[in-house]
Amino acid sequence: MAEHQERPQLRPHQDVSSAPLAALDDERRARALQAGKALFARPPVFLRGVASLADLPEPHAVEIAFAGRSNVGKSSLINALFGRKDVARVSNTPGRTRELNYFRFHDERMALVDMPGYGYARAPKSLVRKWQAMSRDFLRGRAALRRVFILIDSRHGIKPQDEEVMALLDEVAVNYQVVLTKADKTRADALDRLVAKTARTLQKHPAAHPEIHVTSARKRTGLDDLRAAIAGLLPDH
Repeated sequence: MAEHQERPQLRPHQDVSSAPLAALDDERRARALQAGKALFARPPVFLRGVASLADLPEPHAVEIAFAGRSNVGKSSLINALFGRKDVARVSNTPGRTRELNYFRFHDERMALVDMPGYGYARAPKSLVRKWQAMSRDFLRGRAALRRVFILIDSRHGIKPQDEEVMALLDEVAVNYQVVLTKADKTRADALDRLVAKTARTLQKHPAAHPEIHVTSARKRTGLDDLRAAIAGLLPDH
């Protein structure tokens, strides 16, 4: 049974200050994109669904988490990153993910955690509160967690529930990065305004990584850059 470790009080970005891809020269950017492609070239292995923190697997060298409001397109994005349809379960019912779903990359040093959506879920309120409490405790205490990718629906922007999660991550010094989803459903001018507004919001959050990823799982937009950002968290990158 894995021990739930206390996170050391590090300054945000102390050990996860990877540079935005836009800041890299052509050669380094090409290497980063190739590393991302290689990392996602093979499907991950599903380890387990965690309903209690006592059931967490042994920590990996690097763990990342995908979080977001229910119906933000999290499962679709995870599937698109791996170029498959069967990694994460896609459902028309918001809030279908009810556990911390652990996936191990073929590079066994890294794991991806698909977290329960926060917000609306078609489930008893007592169960929803239980998921929320478990998710918050996980974010507070998982020492191997290197970055949380907060998914934001590009049609709606950052909502109060997103701000609550961001404030929690600021408090516990967990680095996080915003990923805008469903960009194909937003006009280009509105998307530009949203990116600028989101960037201004992130300036107020000390644990937020400044780079914003704009993605569409359906159109495969922005996936290469997001893969590269994730690969960049491995120790040899």
